[in-house]
Amino acid sequence: MKRSDAIKRMTEILNESKIGVCSTSKDNIPNSRYMWFYNDGLTLYAKTNEKSTKYDELLDNPIAHILLGFNEGNNHAFVEVLGDVEITNDQKIIDWLWEDEDQTYFDHPENPHLTALKITPTKILMMNDDKEHSTVEVDLEGGE
Repeated sequence: MKRSDAIKRMTEILNESKIGVCSTSKDNIPNSRYMWFYNDGLTLYAKTNEKSTKYDELLDNPIAHILLGFNEGNNHAFVEVLGDVEITNDQKIIDWLWEDEDQTYFDHPENPHLTALKITPTKILMMNDDKEHSTVEVDLEGGE
């Protein structure tokens, strides 16, 4: 598969898949949790609480591994994203990510504990996107 075709298909999977697993690490011990993800191309975004364990883990080690995809139906395509994480309080990004359901955790989008994670991929693996269940890897060190 050509690199441009792989990136296009990976972006489609990210557009279709919003709930995934985010893994971080502290003291060489992995920690995984389900999260909602949003994307702008291959760049992923998520919301978190600055008082969370995840937040502290990312301050110490700003690298995450994310699984997204593997939906019901005939195609079980999914992506594994390894990326550098930037913690941001950019209100424009937080407003873009805000959904009414967030009120379960935060009273409003200007909540001082609400922060955004920007995950810039360094490598993406796409799995199970065809009948052969092949793996396609795109190394993104240095950008798309």
